[in-house]
Amino acid sequence: MKFSRRKFLHLAAAAAVLPAASRIAKAQTYPARPVRIVVPYPAGIAPDIIARLVAQSLSQRLKQQFIVDNRPGGASNIGTEIVAHAPPDGYTLLVVTTTNAINTSLYDSLDFDLIRDIAPIAGLVRLALVIVVNPSVPTRTLPDFIAYAKANPGKINYASVGSGAATNVAGELFKQMAGVDLVNVPYRSNYLPDLLSGEVQASFTPILQSIGYIKSGRLRALAVTGAIRSESLPDVPTAAEFVPGYEANVWDAVGAPAKTPVEIIEQLNRGINAVLSDPAMKTQLAGLGAEPMLMTPAEFGKYMVSETEKWGKVVKTAGIKVN
Repeated sequence: MKFSRRKFLHLAAAAAVLPAASRIAKAQTYPARPVRIVVPYPAGIAPDIIARLVAQSLSQRLKQQFIVDNRPGGASNIGTEIVAHAPPDGYTLLVVTTTNAINTSLYDSLDFDLIRDIAPIAGLVRLALVIVVNPSVPTRTLPDFIAYAKANPGKINYASVGSGAATNVAGELFKQMAGVDLVNVPYRSNYLPDLLSGEVQASFTPILQSIGYIKSGRLRALAVTGAIRSESLPDVPTAAEFVPGYEANVWDAVGAPAKTPVEIIEQLNRGINAVLSDPAMKTQLAGLGAEPMLMTPAEFGKYMVSETEKWGKVVKTAGIKVN
């Protein structure tokens, strides 16, 4: 059977449209079953709390269950690997965090590549840390602390939740930019008892974790690490007011396996941004010291790359190694 050139081109064009039409049809019916959100941390800490708040609202908005699946271990690498190797159908998502960006340079051999294997969907929240000292440290402001540290090089210890953790790299970036010599003391468990007793003198710590002790006077807040002052601690200046350009946020976002259909990614992005824009959600997040991070998939993709590069330089310059 012979086809005219016109009919051949018409059939070829129709064939090319079929895959796109199929993807659009799938996106229109998505989600047709429960969606799993892998949180690569234990229950009860900030990424898990944020994920559960968003999952509940997404379930209501998209008329399908979004279920949080905690897969802790390997400094978030275990859960991330699960999603990197999952089918790219939109039914397995990942809570991506600052730790993922740091781990790219911290670990020499991962079974996934964050930028290649995780498709960016949307930002969730940005949380500043707060630089705190035990009241026994004779400084009341960040400039005083910097001067004191320069006069006592290597004599001030700061606690972190481990080498390469956000609480560590934030401290190392501060050391580099402020020109001070502080000693990191990595903890595998809660460092707050030692900070409160004065066993360690300082920390770059999550606001939510320390705000009660700050308000009771058991810890002294010197500065927050975000670009702007925190609503939770409005009288505490930013570190950048004294160390220009310094900024160290922890953040949570959402990703999916690479090659997840664009239509599904865009649908999830719209849903997540709508959740984050809801006044009631904003109030809940503010209570956690978190700021909504509304982004398009492309904007979050660029942010993920820039954060990976930023913390990679800190890891390399400071010579940070995994415990």
